[in-house]
Amino acid sequence: MVNRLAIRRSIPLPLLLFLVLVSSSCAPHSKTFHRSQYRMGTLVELTVVASSEKEADHAMDAGFAEIKRLEELLSVYRETSEFSKINQMAGKAAVSAGPETFALIEKALEAGKLTEGGFNIAIGPAVKLWGVTDAPHIPTPEELRQIRPLIDEGKIILDPLNHTVFLKEKGMKIDSGGNGKGFTADLVEKVLRQQGITSGIVALAGDLKVFGRKPDGGPWRVGINHPRKKGEVLAYLDLTDQAISTAGDYERFFMKDGTRYHHLLDPKTLQPARECQSVSIIAGEGIIADSLDTGIFVMGPEKGMALIEKLPGIGGVIVDKNGNVTVSSNLKDKITFSSNP
Repeated sequence: MVNRLAIRRSIPLPLLLFLVLVSSSCAPHSKTFHRSQYRMGTLVELTVVASSEKEADHAMDAGFAEIKRLEELLSVYRETSEFSKINQMAGKAAVSAGPETFALIEKALEAGKLTEGGFNIAIGPAVKLWGVTDAPHIPTPEELRQIRPLIDEGKIILDPLNHTVFLKEKGMKIDSGGNGKGFTADLVEKVLRQQGITSGIVALAGDLKVFGRKPDGGPWRVGINHPRKKGEVLAYLDLTDQAISTAGDYERFFMKDGTRYHHLLDPKTLQPARECQSVSIIAGEGIIADSLDTGIFVMGPEKGMALIEKLPGIGGVIVDKNGNVTVSSNLKDKITFSSNP
């Protein structure tokens, strides 16, 4: 769905959601460097502004090492990860969790409450049953009925004192796919800053964390992909020290008898949510943007935008099921549409 551009030759195109445009005008003593690796099941791209290639390479080495470390903790596709161990012990015993895993689950539960259950980290059994990206399957009502008791965040027991996580019912599965990449982007930015990098982009699929400014002093320009016009950009935003994440029904889906079945499931119905085509959230932290875009996609455009307007420091762009675009009040003078949406 995207072009994978050569490392250090031009700005890479983050998978599915965003196009970052960097001016060719650079300050005399700083340049922009890029590197890509396949991590967390997707193309991960780091962009840093540095005074030399050596400085950039050293920082990006540290950044990718951090991504690898977090993948080994959070990936549900690795049997030895902490997330997998928690799932394996569902209904049996509590599992010790490191600070990253515990924090990610805590943030997920907070997002679930904020979005009235639209975001649900316990959605794992339903995701597996639908198999959108692996083995597409339209579940029967009986199949959904059987797993419904497992999609209950109230059965996730966190013990802050002992740092343990317990899933009360056998068969429960927590899934880091809804907010793990935004969380990772936050931590990788921190590592890059520790290496002396004050400006750059961390891009994990459609989750971007931008910090600092381009070498010419301008903000980073980010484009939101059009959910129904492949390869076209819907709108542009100029960002500095912010995260942006988009949830869309065009990312992972299959078609059956003219109906689109995608991976963004409504925890209440266990069916694909139908009221939006895409939701883009801008926030100070990647984990917040990553959690809210999914939760608001499920909530729908009206309730979702009402929530965005209530939250300080949060902006949003929602494309509803009919293609109508709504922009939050704090972004209306900062967004540029590339054409008629």
